[in-house]
Formats: sequence, C-alpha cells, structure tokens
Amino acid sequence: MIEIAGKQVFTELSEIIDPAHTALVIVDMQRDFCCAGGSFDRLGVDLSMYPPVIERIAKLIAAARQSAVTLVFIQMTVLPDRASDSPAQIRFNLRLHDGHHGQADPLPYTLDGSEGQRFVPGLEPLDGELVVKKYRSSAFWGTNLDLLLRSNAIKSVIVAGCTTEGCVESTARDAMFSDYYVVIAADAVASDDPAQHDASMYLMARRFDLATSEVIRKTWAG
Repeated sequence: MIEIAGKQVFTELSEIIDPAHTALVIVDMQRDFCCAGGSFDRLGVDLSMYPPVIERIAKLIAAARQSAVTLVFIQMTVLPDRASDSPAQIRFNLRLHDGHHGQADPLPYTLDGSEGQRFVPGLEPLDGELVVKKYRSSAFWGTNLDLLLRSNAIKSVIVAGCTTEGCVESTARDAMFSDYYVVIAADAVASDDPAQHDASMYLMARRFDLATSEVIRKTWAG
C-alpha cells in the first residue's frame, strides 16, 4: 500500500483481492455462448477457447466459496420479441456477428427463460449467491450490480468469463469508472475470436491488474 495525496492506495495483489472486500464477477458463462448445442455452436461460431476456461472458472468459484469471496453471476438476457433491444443495439449485434451467418436478423441467444440462457453446467450459482441479469455488454449498464457491490462493502472486482473483447472488457472498464479496483483473471476469460481476445488482453494489461486463476487461488489461500 502507498499513500498519495493522503489517500491509501492498494498496490499488492494480496491487498487488492483480499476476500473481505472482493467480488468474483463471472460474466455470461451461459449455454448459448459456450456449450455444444447452444445458439452460437449451431451457427458455427468457434467455441474452442471455452473448455479449458470453464474448468479454470469452476476452480476459481470453488476457491471463492472456500475463502468467503462474494460471488456475482452475470446473465445476459434478451426479452421476447427483442423488447430489450433498441434499433441501435440491433445494429450493433448485426455488425458484431457479421460473417457468422447468412441471415438478416441478429444472432438469437439467451432469450429470457430459455435453456440457452442458463449457466454452463458446473458454473451455476448456489442458493443465496448473487445473480445479475443484464441487457447490454457491460454488467453495470442498466443493472443493480453497483448497488449490490457497494451494499456488500466491495472495493475490488475480479472479472472472468466471456467474451474477452466484449462483455468482459466492457464490464471491467465500467468497474474502473465506478471506482473499483479491477483484476482480470487472465486465463479465465475467452472469446470466439482469438485475434480479438489477444487484442483485448493487450489493451487491458495496460489498464488493469492481471493475474492467472492459479495465482488468485493461491493468494486467497494465503
């Protein structure tokens, strides 16, 4: 820890991710995005990065529970008849997935209440753990995430999940703008586009703390 202008600033990873004030935020680990048979898989999206990341996130979740770290599961949600999608959001989705399919409509995914909206098997929240539904890339935009974090005295967030360049980076940036310390679980984020993943990691490494899931778990274990 250092002091700047009379303010105490965490500098060591052990300070930043102290279980007493840290939340592990799991972004969009849902069946439509990550699993065989889900919406993205049916449309030919590359899911090859996800299996090892799912395993690492499962270990992180287990370690968080053992260390009494607050867990928050973020759940991308689309309302029926695209009631939650503005024209601008629809245009964004069309551009985002251009080339993955030959249809005029945006990719259908995570419809509220659908099988594809459910969390990846093995990454489900337990009763009483926090679940935040979101309707845009950032888990902070139009949700109660900030309220839940502040209500539980959270100072730091560790971000894991998918996709690296999309919802993960958007959530990390908004966490920083909301005055949280941000740590990216570097080997527990993934994308269906490895090139965009690499580009995002390059940018985030210059803005946030990065640590592997193993280092995070060992730090919690003391």
